[in-house]
Amino acid sequence: DRPPSPVNVTVTQLKANSATVSWDVPDGDVVIGYAILQQRQDGQMQRFIREVNTTNRACVLWDLAEDADYIIQVQSIGLYGESQASKRVHFRTLKETDRLPSNSSNQGDITMEGLDKDRQLQTGEIIIIVAVLLMWAAVIALFCRQYDIIKDNDSNNNKEKTKPSSEHSTPERPSGGLLRSKKKSPSVNIIEV
Repeated sequence: DRPPSPVNVTVTQLKANSATVSWDVPDGDVVIGYAILQQRQDGQMQRFIREVNTTNRACVLWDLAEDADYIIQVQSIGLYGESQASKRVHFRTLKETDRLPSNSSNQGDITMEGLDKDRQLQTGEIIIIVAVLLMWAAVIALFCRQYDIIKDNDSNNNKEKTKPSSEHSTPERPSGGLLRSKKKSPSVNIIEV
């Protein structure tokens, strides 16, 4: 039930502090993620990277020590567990002063790595911006709702406080008599007996 181990594990785009590891997964197997064990050969550092719900078959390893030897192994994550680890792959990061030769086939990959890195930053920024905009929209919606409630309450209170009395009406007096309106115009007063 577990997926088979990844194959063709390779390390490319070597720099002093980063590298890209890529791999293949045999066809027909359901793979929902990967796990990478990255370890410095001298044993000073070990990192475990685990990603699920992804179809990526590559990962950028970052924050590496320059001019250091590393060992990596990749595992596939399936619906029912993880595969066995792939074969160990050894690589060495470059020195900061090292430059790739101009005829290197990896030269175009370096530019692509920079674009991928920028794309990751843009994706993260977009997620943050969307989250902030959603929060602002919620705050504005809440404010508008509260404003409508306050406005409705104020208009109802004003109607109750200052009911415009008609010029033709005659309010009742506590003593039981009627007070005529000041304006002389015909009016109908109903008195119950």
